Amino acid sequence: MPWSNKVIFACAGIGLLFWLPLTQAEDTDKQLQRFFAGLRTLSADFEQRVTDTDGALIQQSQGHLWLQRPGRFRWDYQLPYHQLIVGDGEQVWVYDEDLEQVSVRHFDASLGQTPALLLSSDKPLLESFSVIGLGHREGIDWVQLLPREQETAFEELRLGLVDGGLRFMELRDGLGHITLLSFSKLRRNGPVDAQLFVFVPPAGVDVVRDDGRGFGQQDE
Repeated sequence: MPWSNKVIFACAGIGLLFWLPLTQAEDTDKQLQRFFAGLRTLSADFEQRVTDTDGALIQQSQGHLWLQRPGRFRWDYQLPYHQLIVGDGEQVWVYDEDLEQVSVRHFDASLGQTPALLLSSDKPLLESFSVIGLGHREGIDWVQLLPREQETAFEELRLGLVDGGLRFMELRDGLGHITLLSFSKLRRNGPVDAQLFVFVPPAGVDVVRDDGRGFGQQDE
C-alpha cells in the first residue's frame, strides 16, 4: 500500500450527495465548527473502505484510532493485516508488521493537507480548507472541504456528522477512487495515554527514512 495512501487514512464508498437549501447548509457548517472547537483528544473504532471508479471494492480494513491535538495520532489497523501509523508531532512512523519494515518521514512533509492533519491539527480549519455545508441527508449532516493548496493527495473531502459527532470521512482522489472511513464508539476529550504516540521500532526491523527527496536511506 503506497505511503501516500497510508498517511491519508481514508477510504471509500458512497455516491455524490445532493445540494440542499442554504439555511440547512449553514447549520451543518456550524455543527462542524462546534465539533472542532475545544477538541483535545479523540478515540474511536473505524472501518475503512476503498472503491475504484466503477464502484468496485478494492480494499477493506478496520482498527482503532487515538488522537491528541496538536499533531499526535495513532491509527492501529487490525484487519485484514496489522499495520501501525504513529504521528508524534515531529515524525510519522508507518510500521508494516508482515514486512518487518518501518517507514518514517518528517511530520510536515508527510501530511500536507490530509484528513490526518485535519483531525490532529489545532490550526483553524479555514486556513487550509474552503468549507461548504451540504446539508442533511438520510440522517447525516454533510460538509465538503476543498483544500486551498493545489498539490494535495485528494481533490475533496466530505465529513458526515450525526448529532454533532463525526461519523464519516469521505475522500475522492485524483484517480477517481472514493474512500470512506466510518467511525463508531467515538469518545471526545477522554483520557488518552501519551505513550500511545511514542514509537520505537522493534528490534530487527528495517527502518527506511525519507530525506525529502524520497525514500531510500535505510538504518543499519
